[in-house]
Amino acid sequence: MKIHSIRLKNYKTFKNLDLTHIPPLAIFVGANGTGKSTLFDVFGFLSDALTNNVRQALNKRGGFKEVRSRDSEGLIEIELQFRLDIAGSNRLVTYHLEIGAEGRDIFIEREFLRYKRGQYGSPYHFLEFSRGKGYAITNEEDFAKPDEELEREEQELNSPDILAIKGLGQFERFKAASAFRNFIENWHVSDFHISEARSVKDAGYAEHLSPKGENLALVAQYIYENHPHVFQTILDKMKHRVPGIANVEAETTIDGRIVLKFQDGSFQDPFIARYVSDGTIKMFAYLVLLHDPSPHPLLCIEEPENQLYPSLLEDLLEEFRLYALKGGQVFVTSHDPDLINGAKLEEVYWLVKKEGYTTVHRASEDEIIKALVAEGDKLGYLWRQSYFTQSDPQ
Repeated sequence: MKIHSIRLKNYKTFKNLDLTHIPPLAIFVGANGTGKSTLFDVFGFLSDALTNNVRQALNKRGGFKEVRSRDSEGLIEIELQFRLDIAGSNRLVTYHLEIGAEGRDIFIEREFLRYKRGQYGSPYHFLEFSRGKGYAITNEEDFAKPDEELEREEQELNSPDILAIKGLGQFERFKAASAFRNFIENWHVSDFHISEARSVKDAGYAEHLSPKGENLALVAQYIYENHPHVFQTILDKMKHRVPGIANVEAETTIDGRIVLKFQDGSFQDPFIARYVSDGTIKMFAYLVLLHDPSPHPLLCIEEPENQLYPSLLEDLLEEFRLYALKGGQVFVTSHDPDLINGAKLEEVYWLVKKEGYTTVHRASEDEIIKALVAEGDKLGYLWRQSYFTQSDPQ
């Protein structure tokens, strides 16, 4: 599954946003405060709403009034289009969500999933709910039947602020809802903290790196013990990317705790994580994330340049691109010229905030930037020279 487009209305700084034909690797460039984190927060919001409900997801962000764009009226709208294989065909599926409030009451005004059943005609709604009531189609893969013979199952949720995909997505017979719920549950929105990743953990079990990275040692131990060939790939890349690193291991201490140790080829004894550089820890964490034996369908990574050596940034970007080429999708925010220099024209978007609202522009649609890149200029240098700060593409 890959996200094809994102449409937002009245979501914080995005009063109206419509991004289409999003590539497997997308890099969002912008100065501080332009809305890069807000764009990624949409994915966090959907994840929180699925785990709990829409009310709690809003309250985590200050409530409905704080999430809805300032000086705006009406509903908060989120719409994602994604590619999904259904019955042997790759189909463009739309998930649409509208959230409203009346006084202290929070409700989902509309939620639907739709896609075309055949090559022609309008997309068909396979799930449609409003304020806790609606229906889902149970035989959506039976494309031989006409629309009027599809089987609707009426449902009523416990509350009007619960996502329909939360409940119905648990059942395999609701194909698109189940796939989209699984998609949300498995995307990774990084909030990596170096201090958390350095911590010593009680012995335990973890297969996937957490958003903050506090379970890095446990995940490294899991990969080493269960997927040694993957761990060797990570280690080989660490040796190549970080000069001097000869080995990395997750060791169980006498008191039953897990600690990461890094072996510098110049010294006999390894260093535990708290004594190695921030850049070394962060590169190792990214490699662990990017070589997860059960990879995430979507990675959202904010400002990976922090704590990393400038010379490593283009290498890291290439690792992101390889991950995307293998079938995943990676969204990155940055304002670092060294990282942006490694980007391709079609991968870069820039954000501009004007009169309180954010607009997003694509570098490949700007004629001046296209011409300069064709002449040999690098995107990072153009960013540094303020070619990306205009409010509207030329």
